[in-house]
Amino acid sequence: MSFLFSRKPKTPPELVRTLNDILTRIDSGNADRRKLVDECSKILAQIKVILCGDQDSDPIPDQIALFAQEAYQSDILLLLVANLPSLEFDSRKEVVVIFSTLLRRQIGNHSPTIDFLSNNTKLFDALIIACSNYDVALTAGIILRDCIKHEALVKMVLKSPAFWTLFDTVSKAPFEIATDAFSTITDALTLHPHIAGEFLSNNQAKFVDKMNMLMKSDNYVTKRQSLKLIAQLIRQRSNYTFMTTYVNDVNNLRLVMTLMRNKSQNIKFEAFQIFKIFVANPKKTRPVEDTLIKNQVKLIDFLNNFKFPDQKKEDEQFNDEKKFVISKLSTLTPLSPGSSASTTSTATPTSTSTTPTSTGTSYQPDASGISVNPLSTPLPTAPAPVVNSEPVHLNEQILHYK
Repeated sequence: MSFLFSRKPKTPPELVRTLNDILTRIDSGNADRRKLVDECSKILAQIKVILCGDQDSDPIPDQIALFAQEAYQSDILLLLVANLPSLEFDSRKEVVVIFSTLLRRQIGNHSPTIDFLSNNTKLFDALIIACSNYDVALTAGIILRDCIKHEALVKMVLKSPAFWTLFDTVSKAPFEIATDAFSTITDALTLHPHIAGEFLSNNQAKFVDKMNMLMKSDNYVTKRQSLKLIAQLIRQRSNYTFMTTYVNDVNNLRLVMTLMRNKSQNIKFEAFQIFKIFVANPKKTRPVEDTLIKNQVKLIDFLNNFKFPDQKKEDEQFNDEKKFVISKLSTLTPLSPGSSASTTSTATPTSTSTTPTSTGTSYQPDASGISVNPLSTPLPTAPAPVVNSEPVHLNEQILHYK
């Protein structure tokens, strides 16, 4: 007869309300914290069965709908993210399941979870901040990248002030967490090109500063992945405004040329993928053109001896691009005062002697032969980057536009 006194299972809305109550108390110095954590684990396990079923039963759509409706009417998703550090390891995995299941939920062509989350700025701030918490960073990263798959939600991620903290996480966190944060940045900027293009146009200076910081990192993986991301972004048609501004900035060119002197062949190769865009640009700014001219002979010599990283095989595309870049460099000629930076003709090799600056300091090209030193006279101030009124058509052989 004991079954007459057995407790009736809680309904999905009751589970949500109970979990909501526990999460508001779990991290407040409550003396029963251990008990609350255990109770939270039990409820999350029950919710997982509702959403995914178990060995004995399949999930019931009506039960999922009841859970989702209660979740939308409460702060349960935000509370789960905010309390990730307090949850047990298995419970964190169940939080991932909750988000994943709700994000996939559709009613016809309607995605109610996307609509709900697209107005929840606090949740995305909390998710991004959690990516720097070593205990829960990987869990938060999985949830965040699942959200980023949806256009409406990647907008929320990119407009969050916390988004910029991901770059600091990449720079300072342990390898696994830094790599995960970089994956999130990459997804946010590549999965939805037109949204990323607008973001990059509106945040060019700050984004380039952050990426240049990563490209200067002492960490090989961070340096290489940052170069690859920049190369990918400037080849994307939707990022035309960003690409134009980027290749018009001589400071970006100098950094890329510095990285072409790196001892790693792979770093050199990734830097070359960006350098070729500077050279292919038919309307270079004066400082960019002057820097290329100053280093013309050494650059050509460097490229003639530059090999594909995998020396066991030849890469036809790489060799074709090298030839193209060398031919473009060969046509550069010193500019007379007042002449256009985009005017080119067959060049006479320039001198490669040590060059003093206006401060009296001499710069000698290093063993690789490439100097990223300014001209013998101070560089003129670069004009504010402006997209040309007529399109700048870079050679398709170099861009391989996507």
